[in-house]
Amino acid sequence: MNTMSYKGYAARIEYSDEDDCFVGHIAGINDVVGFHGDSVSELHTAFEEAVDDYLETCKKAGRSPQKPYSGHIMLRVPPELHAKAAMMAEAHGKSLNSWVTELLSGAD
Repeated sequence: MNTMSYKGYAARIEYSDEDDCFVGHIAGINDVVGFHGDSVSELHTAFEEAVDDYLETCKKAGRSPQKPYSGHIMLRVPPELHAKAAMMAEAHGKSLNSWVTELLSGAD
């Protein structure tokens, strides 16, 4: 699965054998916003248009668009793992938040 982003919104991208094109949906919101394109270029354009249309539709309807990811992650981990992560962060001279962010940034 591949992704792209625009105006803070991310999209999940897949290839549809059935439709013989790329299809995508805005991720991280409950509203269903989809788009498609025959090429990567068309897909980028369709995604940006879908986001812009979504924002405009919300504005016309007088409601706030759903926000994608807030940047906050709440995790429940065993105390031992929490302690180990805190020690690793300290050993690297970083806050736990900075250390975990750095690790997640490398996750593909």
